[in-house]
Amino acid sequence: MASSVFSRAASILPSTTIRRRLPLVGAFCMISLGLSNLCPTTLSSSSLKTGSAQSLPFIPLLRSKFGSSQAAATQATNIRMEENSDTVPSIVVYVTVPNREAGKKLANSIVKEKLAACVNIVPGIESVYQWQGEIQSDAEELLIIKTRQSLLEALTEHVKANHEYEVPEVISLPITGGSIPYLKWLKDSTRD
Repeated sequence: MASSVFSRAASILPSTTIRRRLPLVGAFCMISLGLSNLCPTTLSSSSLKTGSAQSLPFIPLLRSKFGSSQAAATQATNIRMEENSDTVPSIVVYVTVPNREAGKKLANSIVKEKLAACVNIVPGIESVYQWQGEIQSDAEELLIIKTRQSLLEALTEHVKANHEYEVPEVISLPITGGSIPYLKWLKDSTRD
């Protein structure tokens, strides 16, 4: 049956197209059918679920080498911020600036005022946006600001007061975990 499908496909599509897509078809079949359906003699289908990661023969080997999922979950909770009294709820804030000079000036004032522990300046971004009814495109730089969640309002006011844009971008994202020593440093480097 596979050869008849292949020959029909070959009459419609060039051979290079079939060769490029054939591995994708094989991968799709492996995912859809599960390895236990393709190799029923090597796996006991009664104890495994077809089409899931449990049906793969190397999963028990990985678990024995790298630990159980329960151990991984325990390790993951060790880096969650809310589980550690040495850290505070923290955020990453994005602010765009028109050029390097404006970015350095704003970054320095933010860190000097202890509104953030660290500000990264990422050059070479291009922003496409709608402003006053027209699509605009500008070269900008991105400030990535790491701070306490409790300082967001003060940081936003500082950016608005020291930014040349009429409506500066100030967007915050929560930090849900990470390196405990870094997050403790973030707490210690910012004002209460």
